[in-house]
Amino acid sequence: MSEEKEMTFEEAMKQLESIVEKLEEGNVPLEDAIAFFQEGMKLSKLCHDKLQHVEKQLEYMLREDGELVPFSPEEA
Repeated sequence: MSEEKEMTFEEAMKQLESIVEKLEEGNVPLEDAIAFFQEGMKLSKLCHDKLQHVEKQLEYMLREDGELVPFSPEEA
């Protein structure tokens, strides 16, 4: 049994956009709409978590001498 590859941010966003389009059409049966909504919420959380992770990575930047220093937008 192969382990499922974790979805990338871009893949999750594409699926989320597809779900939103289906729900916006308005002709989705209630049960399907609920399932789409639940899947959309999972994808939304996945995207949020990935963005949070990247944000934490960007809090520090590497100086030329290799030292990690807190990132300050004013210095950029």
